[in-house]
Amino acid sequence: MPHPYKGFEPKWFQGEIPEKSYRSVFKWGAPGQIKAPREALFRDVLTRFGLSEEQFREYRQDLGLDEVKFDIPITLSAAQLEALRAIVGEAQLRTDDYARFSVAYGKTMYDLLRARNKTVENVPDAVLYPDSKGQIERLVAYCAQEKIPVYVYGGGSSVTRGVECVRGGVSLDMRPRFNKVVSFNEIDQLITVEAGMSGPKLEETLNNAQALFAARRAYTCGHFPQSFEHSSVGGWVVTHGSGQNSTYYGCIQDIVLGQDYATPRGSIHTDSHPRKATGPDLDQILMGSEGTFGVLTHVTLKFFRHMPETVRRFSYMFKDWKTGIAFARDVMQGEAGKPSVFRLSDPEETGVMLNMYGVMDTPLRHLFGLKGFKPGEMCLFLGFSNGEEGYARNCAKYCGRVAARYGGLPLTGLVTKSWEKGRFSDPYLRDTLQDFGILMDTMECSVNWSEMARVHAEVRKVVKSRPNCICMTHMSHVYPQGGNLYWIFIILENDAEEFRKFHASIMDAIQKSGASMSHHHGIGKMFAPWLEAQLGRNEHGVLRALRDYFDPDHIMNPGGTLGLDLPEEEKRDLRGRL
Repeated sequence: MPHPYKGFEPKWFQGEIPEKSYRSVFKWGAPGQIKAPREALFRDVLTRFGLSEEQFREYRQDLGLDEVKFDIPITLSAAQLEALRAIVGEAQLRTDDYARFSVAYGKTMYDLLRARNKTVENVPDAVLYPDSKGQIERLVAYCAQEKIPVYVYGGGSSVTRGVECVRGGVSLDMRPRFNKVVSFNEIDQLITVEAGMSGPKLEETLNNAQALFAARRAYTCGHFPQSFEHSSVGGWVVTHGSGQNSTYYGCIQDIVLGQDYATPRGSIHTDSHPRKATGPDLDQILMGSEGTFGVLTHVTLKFFRHMPETVRRFSYMFKDWKTGIAFARDVMQGEAGKPSVFRLSDPEETGVMLNMYGVMDTPLRHLFGLKGFKPGEMCLFLGFSNGEEGYARNCAKYCGRVAARYGGLPLTGLVTKSWEKGRFSDPYLRDTLQDFGILMDTMECSVNWSEMARVHAEVRKVVKSRPNCICMTHMSHVYPQGGNLYWIFIILENDAEEFRKFHASIMDAIQKSGASMSHHHGIGKMFAPWLEAQLGRNEHGVLRALRDYFDPDHIMNPGGTLGLDLPEEEKRDLRGRL
């Protein structure tokens, strides 16, 4: 433990995880890595939930160390399996229980609860491990001929049931073999990679461009979602992903310049010109399609100069949420440059973060009181500025001047560095807490400035209607017209169906509020019932028409993804638009 407890510490699980166990599937990230909460945060959870130390002396949930075993028959014929094997190679098709289960679930808590409880459903008949664009094109063509459902597994970090194989078929696991650089062009600052490339491998490749490609300098991808370490480039693209530095670098739709897809219609290719007026933008049509049009094979991305030495980190405390929102809008509409990381926490998240990142163990806790900042009201802002030295410095200074106008208390860059140190490892907390029956999950939505305070209040009210619930919210991925509200909720719950009902109530609240139901998580099968009402019937019909063109027999990620082939009775309309 990097921060030893002074008092009682729960028996966080740190044992060996068997290779073919349920836990090896539902656990976040690297097999040997865990993260336990700081003692202050643990004590906070005890107090909020009215729990005792005694309840943390033994695990309250199944640790999932058993070997994955189930009895779900394979529906593909021997001839079909042999034909698929002939495309990818004998060793690159698996039908054993563990392989099938390993690609069945993503990382929403609904998936993790089912996996922990050994509820196995919606597994593919076979898992394939392609290693070339040509193989994938042949696989899709054969599956289209045989009417075999096709699913894709990238990094597996989906929180929308995006990878679940509800109609059997095959799942293409891109992780082991489809992760190579296709081309690197320093003059145009473009890199083309296979869709299974992981975030860390892409960033490492660009950081080491001088050694790998004889480039003049090091570069960065600029795209760092919280799932960065365990997500794939293809997953970012097909779900319209955003990274934590997106306010400066842009979301994935701003970074992608070209794509290749294998579809039942045939191969689809877009060029990488920087701008074009050649009808509707096919790249934008394809991004966010979540595998319902075809399999993304190659993607061409912009990259940026890697200048870690110019980064400025800063943080401020504001007296309340209203003041923090006003500060954020002023910065983004000031036309003085955009910070890279831009995170404003509401009062409840601020309280948790001060404990999580050890701020309350520093002299700052005394300063808050002296300056009139009240627990339960004050709001924490964290920021980075990136780019050329002068740009980064001026952007940080401008944020400081605006913060001063709104009474912001400067906290230096140390608080931001504490957050930065744990920003990719925080999801590991879900495993350690869930072993004791404490569930942590997230939701997010896009909101305009004029609706920010109201949407925050209305959705928070629904979440907090559940007894003993921690509901944290922060604003991120910010624009001149608004931003993203990101909820992190912690509850006591062990039943997957009860969680699903709670999750649905939050989605209902988001739709009722008028916000966009997803900013960057995508839709998948979990959010799908709300999509048609979100877009409108005619508007959603455009997606159906596109799917019918690319995939006439509906074999690509079928089972409700994007609200396609979803029964009418399962659709949710909280606006009365249908």
